[in-house]
Amino acid sequence: MPFVRISLPKKLSLETKNNISEAVHQSLIEEFHIPSDDYFHVIEELESHQIKYPKSYLGISHSEEIIYVQITAGQGRKLEQKKKLYQQIASKISTSTEITINNVIIVLLENNGLENWSFGNGEIQEPEHLKKLL
Repeated sequence: MPFVRISLPKKLSLETKNNISEAVHQSLIEEFHIPSDDYFHVIEELESHQIKYPKSYLGISHSEEIIYVQITAGQGRKLEQKKKLYQQIASKISTSTEITINNVIIVLLENNGLENWSFGNGEIQEPEHLKKLL
């Protein structure tokens, strides 16, 4: 039950924005084993002056094509799963769009999953796929 916020340059095409979202979603299905209908994304289009970044950080260069992918998900995944997820997301985005792999910034925020979500009706749902992680 990840919630994904993708912050990116407004100038990117609709096709590119959709491909980025789809790349993230497919990677979550493959690496975090979420159901295919667990698809909650917000794409935030920003003007260039609203996106701040260093030209280089930790030996990795960045440009005006930088995108930020913030994923909020239930805790319980192992370090190796997270590494594979990050690699899959960056790779899928770079192969399906003009965004280069070095311009994909990913932040994973974890919570306990059960009491921190409501997917409607003002209720706390307890999805079966998340119970397996706890």
